[in-house]
Amino acid sequence: MQYDPIKRSLGNVFNQNPFLRKLFYHLLDLLLLRAWHVHREIKEWEKTAPENAQILDAGFGFGQHSYYVASKSKKWNLLGIDVKDEQVEDCNRFFKEINYQNVKFQVGDLTKFRNEDTYDLIVCVDVMEHIEEDVLVFENYHHSLRKGGMLLISTPSDQGGSDVHDDDESSFIDEHVRDGYNIDEIQEKLRSVGFTKIDAKYGYGTPGKISWKLSMKYPMTMLNASKLFFIILPFYYLITYPFCFVLNYIDTNTSHKTGTGLVVRAWK
Repeated sequence: MQYDPIKRSLGNVFNQNPFLRKLFYHLLDLLLLRAWHVHREIKEWEKTAPENAQILDAGFGFGQHSYYVASKSKKWNLLGIDVKDEQVEDCNRFFKEINYQNVKFQVGDLTKFRNEDTYDLIVCVDVMEHIEEDVLVFENYHHSLRKGGMLLISTPSDQGGSDVHDDDESSFIDEHVRDGYNIDEIQEKLRSVGFTKIDAKYGYGTPGKISWKLSMKYPMTMLNASKLFFIILPFYYLITYPFCFVLNYIDTNTSHKTGTGLVVRAWK
């Protein structure tokens, strides 16, 4: 199962104009449980954030998290880094169209990118599962944060986070280089590069796993089978989303002993 062809198809639909692009971001924020968890942590960080905060979106993808963060304050400056030229060009064009002068995007390799003592917040959402040299990236994050700055990571756990449940089973998401982090493993790797204060918790508990299947796995499976399913998607979500909304709310506001996702905060 691959996400990239679906991402490109959705991008072609919603990149027609800025209004549709913003609508797309809001739909992603509603549908994706990871966005619920990330937004919750950003709102908490915002309470003590510097007035002129410097923020790094490490592996920004579509740019939806950059848009969410940059919309909170025009005094904050955000830099987005991604390895894909087309993503950088696309996001620079869109944010220029909506006159977000506090946001810039550039091509960069997170295993090499380092700006010493620069950022108050680094946001890394669904990125680390794609990078083999993860400790090197964590080290770069630590160097790039200012003293007291926070790193926020959202990534699959080893409790089935890539939809893998047995040793001989392949990932539902083919692009991952690992099938998820062990909650102790990721904390130990962060400590090894200098982070001393770390808070890691599970997301995508039982409510979240049900919501993810309804809102993401089943629709993606259908769209991979045939693009004709684009036609019925609005009707599908009309029926299923009220249940997903409730499940997402429960998952975000509940502690989980285990889960298929991890939300990790680490401070320099």
